[in-house]
Amino acid sequence: MSWQLALRQLYSTRLNHYAQTLRSENSQPATDQKALSATGFRIAIVASRWNDSIVSRLIEGARSALEELSADENAVEIFRVPGSFEIPLCGLKAAESGKFDAVICLGVIIRGETPHFDYIAAETARGIGEASLKTGVPLLFGVITADNVDQANDRAGEKLNNKGYEAARAAVELASLYQQSLRADEK
Repeated sequence: MSWQLALRQLYSTRLNHYAQTLRSENSQPATDQKALSATGFRIAIVASRWNDSIVSRLIEGARSALEELSADENAVEIFRVPGSFEIPLCGLKAAESGKFDAVICLGVIIRGETPHFDYIAAETARGIGEASLKTGVPLLFGVITADNVDQANDRAGEKLNNKGYEAARAAVELASLYQQSLRADEK
């Protein structure tokens, strides 16, 4: 049994190193990030009420990022849903409305003692991805999936340690990219 544990630790160490290498090699230059502006964009935030003490910090992180990126005062609408499982449908409806340039999906799913976590996390991720592909509107995955409350709290901290903040910046980046480079009517 101990060789299996050692193999798992070795694999985990190598995978973490590989992930850090990918992250550093694929990071964009700071100049691209500084040029981001949310001015003129309409953004929807779809957020779960489950685990509200943490989700509220994700919402504040997203709002903070959008404010830093000069989002118009009335350009952000927040929709609260009961749990993470309900996020994809509300996100789809927001995207289909034609009112938003991006949808930020925020929630917290914490592993319990049953397989419930696996089903909810997988379906939430699948649904958000499908909604984005169906509508062509970027739906950003700012849903924390954690083994425990401490891990979830660590991902709802300040700025870049806040999944809401990260998702909001990514939403503006994608909305800008689609507006500037990938508009179908300019082809």
